[in-house]
Amino acid sequence: MSEPGVIHDIGYQRYTGPRLGPAYSARALYVHSLRSAYGLGRSPWAKVLPFGLIGLASIASLIIVIINSQVPEPILDYVGIASTFTFAAAVFVAVVAPELVSVDLRTNLLQLYLSRPLGRSSYALTKVAALATATFLVFAAPMLIMFIGMAFGTDNGVPGVLEEFGGLLVGLLAAAVHAALLAALGLPIASLSGRRVFASGMIIGVFLLTAPISGLLSELDSGTIGLLAGLLDPTSLLNGVDQWLFGLELDIVDIGSFGPVYGVVAVALTALGTMAAVWRYKGMKS
Repeated sequence: MSEPGVIHDIGYQRYTGPRLGPAYSARALYVHSLRSAYGLGRSPWAKVLPFGLIGLASIASLIIVIINSQVPEPILDYVGIASTFTFAAAVFVAVVAPELVSVDLRTNLLQLYLSRPLGRSSYALTKVAALATATFLVFAAPMLIMFIGMAFGTDNGVPGVLEEFGGLLVGLLAAAVHAALLAALGLPIASLSGRRVFASGMIIGVFLLTAPISGLLSELDSGTIGLLAGLLDPTSLLNGVDQWLFGLELDIVDIGSFGPVYGVVAVALTALGTMAAVWRYKGMKS
């Protein structure tokens, strides 16, 4: 005769704690993506590019501070740093954007993120925001180094420090414009492939192919076509915005009187790129 069955209490209980909801999920994903962009929590090799790039930019900024202190007029201001380092930031986006989205596609982690409560649009917008923030820091670090060096070296006391701080704020605003556009362009391109190498190649290809075309049109025509040629290249486009909006004297591209056009196109591309990222994930099969 068999012994009667016994029901064992192994401790399973229903969750009765607070439901944190989509906002908490988006914040957690944002922080995780930002950490991943700089290789935090990953292997040492993952930290080489982001921190190495910031280190080189900071050294270049320190050299600029030394030169500025030896000449009557600064050779480069805070907005000039944003415009000069745009291509380096584009390389950063080309490497980091696939890390943020391509890995999720290749490893099928996307389905886990979207199971609940995070929606597809929230996922895409959070990734764009994290990439833009990470790119912004690439600009902000050398600007901060420059501010510290110029503030300590000023001969005008507190007014000189306040003047440098005002320039820093303008430079950070320019950095935000650059970071937003580069992130909005890079992330939807990266989301097209689950392989990081292919995704990085596509992003770099966009910058490498558009730059010579823009430069050639600018050289061949000195009229309207030449003045608008910078719209084809993200780097030249951002330089044109810096000239129009912030009065940048570093004329990488000649924009003539078309500054407002460059501004409108920059805003439109940022909005369209962000919407493209959202559309990409909305149209993706689960």
